[in-house]
Parts: sequence; structure tokens; C-alpha cells
Amino acid sequence: MTFSVRRAPLRLRLGLLALASILLLTALFVFLPPDGLERATWAQFIGRFHLLTVHFPIALILIVPVLEWAGRKPNFPHLRTSVDFVFALAMLSSLAAAFLGWCLARSGGYSGRLVTQHMWGGVSVAAACWLCWMLRGYFRGPRFDLIYTLALLATIGIVSWTGYRGGQLSQGENHLTEHMPGVLRKLIGLPGPAALPRSNPAFFYGAHVEPIFVGHCYSCHGPDKQKGRLRLDSYDLLMRGGKDGVVVKAGNVKGSELFRRVTLSPSDDDAMPPQGKRPLAPNEIKLLELWIAAGASSTLAANAIKGAPTNDVPVVAEVTFPEIDPAAVTKLRAPLAPQVAQLKQRYPDLVDYESRGSANLVIDASALGAKFGDDDLAAIKPLSEQIVTADLSGTAITDRSAPLLAAMKHARVLRLTNTKITDATVSALGGLDRLESLDLYGTEVTPACLKVVEGLPKLRHLYAGATKIPVDVPVPEEMKGKLLF
Repeated sequence: MTFSVRRAPLRLRLGLLALASILLLTALFVFLPPDGLERATWAQFIGRFHLLTVHFPIALILIVPVLEWAGRKPNFPHLRTSVDFVFALAMLSSLAAAFLGWCLARSGGYSGRLVTQHMWGGVSVAAACWLCWMLRGYFRGPRFDLIYTLALLATIGIVSWTGYRGGQLSQGENHLTEHMPGVLRKLIGLPGPAALPRSNPAFFYGAHVEPIFVGHCYSCHGPDKQKGRLRLDSYDLLMRGGKDGVVVKAGNVKGSELFRRVTLSPSDDDAMPPQGKRPLAPNEIKLLELWIAAGASSTLAANAIKGAPTNDVPVVAEVTFPEIDPAAVTKLRAPLAPQVAQLKQRYPDLVDYESRGSANLVIDASALGAKFGDDDLAAIKPLSEQIVTADLSGTAITDRSAPLLAAMKHARVLRLTNTKITDATVSALGGLDRLESLDLYGTEVTPACLKVVEGLPKLRHLYAGATKIPVDVPVPEEMKGKLLF
């Protein structure tokens, strides 16, 4: 007598499929854990949806005990019939959320204790939902009802613990207790807030530098979470650097990656802290600059640098914004207004102005994908010299578009991710002397194109992942730090 899956009840077949998915996800966690390295951008893209999907299974799981309790009342017995469906939906959605979380952690450059605990909490939630679903469907009687009730309570506990770890990842480890009143802290036995800074305040690092890292950097580069394998919670770890090498070069401010990151525009992908986080104040940036220039020592006396600002009193610069004259802007845009209007009508959302007071243009064809090719790009030719940012990622453009791309003389950002361009297109870009960022991820370019790229005076980033350019390709000293995979 043999067992046939096709003849098995639907519930059992779904249960076996869900169990196989849980085991597969567990294998991914065990053999491909987050290691602090950044990988495929597509995985990072879908991984960001973890933050949107993670709340759905939480809500479903928390409503189950409400349905169970209300369904035992004489007036609402029908509510219990929906529990099976709710639990099945919670199980499947928690699996999806856990998988997206793994994509984000594995490919987004995350690592650390909190990341690992939150990740395992996610798959545990899916496993607990599966167990409750199976118990409720196949086991009846007072004894099994008790087991099911205990499993349901345990599931709610796992959900709460996993959610708390997720909150610590996004908001900081002490996000629930940071502003807790002292009386309540004492009542539940919590210690008071740790005194900061932890290093000796007699030294410049302990008095001025470490408080900056505590206030802005620990949530992503602390003991529990390390983006890019970089930790800033001690002087030795700071000087060791991260996955891309050292971030502070003693006496060399311009060559220090940490200083470069904190002085980038907040809209830059490499800016630190990232968008959504509180940026460094001008006085904090100045303190880092002075400390690095003075040798980045951990034993430099706190008062050794004369005229250094303090952490407590921000350096406030008077900021003025020029008034925008609508008539002047209209006049500035007039020569190209008809072509811009035609393009907007033909391709909605393809072209827009850089700002309210500018005639410079931003082109974004990435949403059109393969529907946008060389002939479509040719329609933009009259606007070429006004384009400062062009995102053609995922489109069908080829080397036929090289002359048009070369005509974008004012371009600062050019994204050609996952297009069909080759070295021939890159060779045509040698005249783009304002280009700061060039993304060639997923194209057919080879090391031969690097000779042209080296000559771009303002280039700061060349993204070459998933191309024919090997990670260990030899590059000149001035290209080091610019070539990113």
C-alpha cells in the first residue's frame, strides 16, 4: 500500500507544502546567513518590501485569540469557523515576510546579533503558525485543546519578541525604554540610561568624537547591528574599518571614507546617516574633520585642538533661500518647453525639471522597462544638453544610443543598469566631464572600458557589479574606492 500526495486531503497537502517552505527557508538562514556584504540590487529591491509585509501576519495572528474567545459566545459561534483561514493566511504571509527579510539582510550589507535574532524569530513565527494550524485541524479533545491553547500563546509570545527585535533594528536597541520615566524604570527593575560617552572624556575622542557616533551611528554600526561589517562602538573597531577597508586615515581628511560619507548630500545613496536619520550638525562634522587632521588618536587631549566647537552648542549658520521668480523661470524654460510638453504627453513621468527654479532636466525611463528602446531615447535628443540625471535602468537601449548619451554634456548621474550596452557606449562617454556617478551593473562591459572612465575628472562612483569586470581587477590609485561591486 503506497501513500499518494494527490489523494491526501487538501489540508494535509497544504501543510506539507508549508512545512517544506519552512525547511527551505531555514536552510537559507543556516547556509546563507547575513554577513555584512552587499549583493544583487534586485534582492535589495524586493527585500525593502519586508517592511510593508511584516505587519500583515502580525495583525492576523493577534486577531486569532479574539476570534477564538468571541466564537465561544452563544451569539458568535460562526467566528471560530474563520480561524483556520486566518491561521493559514498568517502562516503564508509570515513565510513571505521572512523570505523578504532574508533578502534584505543577506544582500543589503547587514549583520549582527539583532539581525540574526530577528531573522530566526521570523521563521519561528511561520513554524508556530503551522503547528497551531495543524493542531487545530487534526487534533480534538480536551487534552489537545490545552496543547493548542498553549501553542497559540507561545505563538503570540514569539510574534511579540520578533517584533520587538525588529523595532530595535529600525529604532535603536533601547527605543522602548529610552524615555521611560525613572519611577517606572525603578518599578520594573531596569537600570538607568548608560552614561555617555563610554571612553575617557579627558581625551578628544571620548569627549567629542564618540558622542557623535553614539547619537548618529550606533543603530547601524553598533554591537548588535553592523551595516557593511563596520562597527563604531569602540576606537579599535573604528580604526579597523569595514568590508571596504579602513574608513579613517589618520591625518588624511579627504582620504577618509567616513568623513566623505558624512559630508555628502543627504539625497546621495552613500550619504551617512542615511535618509530618514538625523544628519550630523555642522559642528559635529567640524569636530570629525579636526580630529582626523590631528592624527585621529584615541589619546589626544580633550583641549588639544584650539578653537574646536563643542558637541552641545551647534554651530548655526544663517541660511537663506533665494526667492523664485516664476516669470524668470518660465523664460528660462521657454526654449525647450514645447519639446518637454510633447515628451510628457507621449511618456508620462519620463521627464521632469530638476527643481522648481531650474531648467535642468531629470529623465527616468526605468519604469518603462523593455518598452523603452533606442528609438524612444532618440526623441529626447533636443533636450540632451539640459539633462543632469538619466536613469535608463532595465530599458532596451543598446550601443546605438551611445552618441545621444555622449551628448548629455551636463549629466551628473547616469544609470544604465541591466541594459544591453557594451564597452562601445562607455567609450563614447569620455567627454562627460561633469559625470559623478555611472551605474553599469548587469551590463556586458569589460575591463577595457575602465581606461575611459579613469579620465572622467569628477567621477566618484562606478558601479560594476554583475559585469565582465572582475572584482580583483587592477585599477590605478585614483580609481580605488570609486569602483564598486
